[in-house]
Amino acid sequence: MKKLFLVLVVSLLTLSLGACTNNGENNDGPQTLTVYSPHPAETINIGIQEFTSRTGIKVEVVAAGTGELLNRIAAESENPLGDVFWGGGAESLQAFAQHFEPYKPNGIEDISPLYYDPQYRWIGESPLPMVIMYNTNLVPEELAPTSWGDLLKPEFKGKIAMADPAKSGSAYTIMLTMIQAYGKDTGKGWYFIDDFIAAVNGKILGSSAGVYKGVADGEFSVGLTLEKTAIEYVKNGSPVKIVYPSEGTSAVPDGVGLIKGSKNTENAKKFIDFVISYDYQDIMAKQLSRRSIRDDVASPQGLPQLADIKFVDYDFNWAASNKADLLQQFKDILVKHN
Repeated sequence: MKKLFLVLVVSLLTLSLGACTNNGENNDGPQTLTVYSPHPAETINIGIQEFTSRTGIKVEVVAAGTGELLNRIAAESENPLGDVFWGGGAESLQAFAQHFEPYKPNGIEDISPLYYDPQYRWIGESPLPMVIMYNTNLVPEELAPTSWGDLLKPEFKGKIAMADPAKSGSAYTIMLTMIQAYGKDTGKGWYFIDDFIAAVNGKILGSSAGVYKGVADGEFSVGLTLEKTAIEYVKNGSPVKIVYPSEGTSAVPDGVGLIKGSKNTENAKKFIDFVISYDYQDIMAKQLSRRSIRDDVASPQGLPQLADIKFVDYDFNWAASNKADLLQQFKDILVKHN
């Protein structure tokens, strides 16, 4: 089995990280927790520091892409080294649902059933609209893309950033959103993906971070990414704007789940309770511009209401149940264009 190389987040400002022995057992007894997360560093820092300040529980974070971390969880299933998976599209978690322990968290009654697994193997934490992000220094507003189809225009050829769907949960969702926007049952969706891969010159990035950073820095004219990340660049004054594609986008939630066989189960449950709590969801909306899965938390400033965005009829079960085959089809098209 190919070894997975993961980045350890070891500088969470004032946060003390829990030490682990080589076999994955924590030295500090019950007051430790290991969290696997594909979230950006800012999200991790804010969330973990808030959780630790409230509970006193020391946290070690292993950060990498969604696909890498889920494959690691599967590889470690006989001796789990992680306790919680935090982040990543829900359909990706559902595809690995056998590796998560059912847990019905406190506060679940304040969340729509649309946002969690009926068996409680994962709980959504934030709906994630997918957007087109473009650099205003490189793309005049009158030429800005307004649809997925606009990405096929000659002026964008080789100037589009998208992450690898096999490594990035958001890129996987984007791929399937485009397919469903053009027709997953008619084959037209895959024809569009073929044309799209030609438009990016067969070049796919290794991580989601490369997309939004690449567009903000002017390396790419446009990129396909998460609303929650792109809006932060807008708010911080980067030369970027975002577009909700006219054919429709998706808003699959990212999620949090208790890793089966966790060695710190009670602390893991406390973390899941914390993530969906009103207090943290409110912090997330105000400080990170992330939408909440709770109706009692206001939408972030500057974002349209979900009701005002056009969405595709996203087939969640298809996306979760056929992930390996769908990724292989994408890979086959990618190989054809390289």
